[in-house]
Amino acid sequence: MFDIIARLSLRNLLVVDAVTCVVMGALLLVAGGLLAGPLGLPADLLFYAGLLLLPVAAFMVLVALPARTSGTGAGIVVAGNWLWVAASIALPVLGLVAPSALGLVFLIVQAVAVAVLAILEQKAIAGRQPAMAG
Repeated sequence: MFDIIARLSLRNLLVVDAVTCVVMGALLLVAGGLLAGPLGLPADLLFYAGLLLLPVAAFMVLVALPARTSGTGAGIVVAGNWLWVAASIALPVLGLVAPSALGLVFLIVQAVAVAVLAILEQKAIAGRQPAMAG
């Protein structure tokens, strides 16, 4: 499956990213309160993270819509993805949250998934750039 995703165009990667944001955002909005206990993460953090993901998904779709996907817009998506990964790691490392073992796995898995999307999007952006004359 990773091979299929790795061959997607920048536009399709952005759509996949947007869909994952909507799914995760909806899950956190609807079930964040239920997940908070087992994950050892604050319900408010889960709720607001879910809420944040919805406009982010909309932005990703807007970037992906034009016939020629905006490299600048895609770069903003990639930067946002790396910020999400950094925040996911920083929260427990800095002691801002004290997740359960399941919560730590949750943070790591979703951070890795977002990092993979960021890497693939970066590669797709780089593949669109004209080769530099040497």
